[in-house]
Amino acid sequence: MERSRDLRLLPKAHLHLHFTGSMRPSTLLELADKYGVHLPEALSGGEPPKLRATDERGWFRFQRLYDIARSCLRSEEDIRRLVREAAEEDVRDGSGWLEIQVDPTSYAPRLGGLIPALEIILDAVEDASRETGLGIRVLVAANRMKHPLDARTLARLAVRYADRGVVGFGLSNDERRGLARDFDRAFEIAREGGLLAAPHGGELSGPSSVRDCLDDLHAARVGHGVRAAEDPRLLRKLAERGVTCEVCPSSNVALGVYDKPSDVPLRTLFDAGVPMALGADDPLLFGSRLAAQYELAREHHGFTDAELAELARQSVRGSRAPDAVRQELLSGVDAWLSA
Repeated sequence: MERSRDLRLLPKAHLHLHFTGSMRPSTLLELADKYGVHLPEALSGGEPPKLRATDERGWFRFQRLYDIARSCLRSEEDIRRLVREAAEEDVRDGSGWLEIQVDPTSYAPRLGGLIPALEIILDAVEDASRETGLGIRVLVAANRMKHPLDARTLARLAVRYADRGVVGFGLSNDERRGLARDFDRAFEIAREGGLLAAPHGGELSGPSSVRDCLDDLHAARVGHGVRAAEDPRLLRKLAERGVTCEVCPSSNVALGVYDKPSDVPLRTLFDAGVPMALGADDPLLFGSRLAAQYELAREHHGFTDAELAELARQSVRGSRAPDAVRQELLSGVDAWLSA
């Protein structure tokens, strides 16, 4: 019988983590008390909220909880604390590289505007990286519930800060709303500026939304992408192009995309040769962080340590980490497997 190695010691990259959703529950409670924000039981009860976002009412509830949590981030000090603690949690889970996703427009009203908000976030990322030793970069994400012109503004801003730690451009929120092609110009701006295109797709909607990400937005990575498992031709396309899917198993179950962990088609994607980067998505709301996603693959899908090591390699290869960091992490994966 194979010995199970400690998955927290497996070097890996974390490519799907949302900004507010990375917060520790204890930090949320402290900040809510500090600012007099009333938290609903779903955020203060000590257990992850019961969510099911496969209908619009459920998604609205998820977004409402997220917005309440975000309202507790009001100062530069709060931002710095969140980033530092997210980095500490990632290091504890074996992450050697983190690409955290943020829509700075959400924080701009309390931080002095869009540009100051992004600069505060990037400064916090730089400090947290130095303090923890974790490589951290930022993906600026547009909100598909807003006008595509807003996305173009964000894309230009993201490109402007490409030399300050922004490595990619995303598109988040309910993929059932709006067409991917409405945001094609924003992604063109981002790609021309050297940024990675990493829109969400294939979570709440089926394979067609993944195809739209590929065909209309020329995605190099897809946030989630897990519903591609329903279309063998699409799986071949992802594998042939080497497009990494940022798969978040705990999130998929928590939001009702799949009923139980064993239903998440990790094995289907893996066996089809589709690169994956397991991610925690929003630990604040879903209750588990990065290493737990690898534990889920082991426990519910029978991934061997050799296969888990390959998942970790795929996360590193799909990242925007510098070559030296990639090589160090990949060597660490080999060392973990041979230990």
